[in-house]
Amino acid sequence: MSLFSTGKYSTLQIPAGNGERRMVIPDGSWEKCKKCSQTLYADRLEDNLQVCWFCGCHLQMTPEQRIAMLTDPESFVEIDQEMRSKDPLNFVDLKAYPARLEDSERKTGKGDAVVCGTATLNGKKYALGVMDFRFMGASMGSVVGEKITRLTELATAEKLPLLLVTASGGARMQEGIFSLMQMAKTCGALALHQEAGLPYIALLTNPTYGGVTASFATVADVILAEPGAMIGFAGPRVIQETTNSKLPDGFQTAEFLLEKGLIDRVVERKNIRREIGLLLEYFG
Repeated sequence: MSLFSTGKYSTLQIPAGNGERRMVIPDGSWEKCKKCSQTLYADRLEDNLQVCWFCGCHLQMTPEQRIAMLTDPESFVEIDQEMRSKDPLNFVDLKAYPARLEDSERKTGKGDAVVCGTATLNGKKYALGVMDFRFMGASMGSVVGEKITRLTELATAEKLPLLLVTASGGARMQEGIFSLMQMAKTCGALALHQEAGLPYIALLTNPTYGGVTASFATVADVILAEPGAMIGFAGPRVIQETTNSKLPDGFQTAEFLLEKGLIDRVVERKNIRREIGLLLEYFG
């Protein structure tokens, strides 16, 4: 067996039964673009900030990738990472809620759907929260709401700018009314942050929906979004069926919402670090 490489992108060549060699691609070496279905080298995709080089689709990033993109090296200090959700409603659908939480924690290595902490960017200290769509669709339960509230309160106490990077399917149905209460709680903390004269920046990524859109995602001083990000309360299909009307082209995309005035700027991922850095410099 031998290893053939082109730069850092490698495949294995192993002998077949007839003496010929066949190519074997190691697991995780390739990913398929969700928009154009092209096959992408995983290593090259990471170098390209998870953006498809064929169609420009901005694919999802992990919190680690997002934090590395938005902070100075080794400056991020996480808070409240020990927090875990309870099961106040003893909720069971196809699977018990605690089992779903365990599956998501095993899959992501995270305690819930948001990572919060403080960091610096170009030497400017700020508070940062990044949602993780891999954890139950980054649905907002009590832990997500509490962590974002505590992060906002920390930013207010230390007089720091705040950046929240959103990606969510909305409220977490397994927690019912406890989930919906997080909308008011997070917005209350953000109101105090604003009253203190401190800036709040939101970066909306694909997808941002439901109670997250209806609360902390859209009350920022500056609202940025990535190209093509889908942003709304209910999904387009639900709205179309409810209103029995044809929706306009590009409905709920970041570009459509920029035109309608909800979004301040649509920023390509390669430019986001510079954009956030300029905003922190301006507000500072």
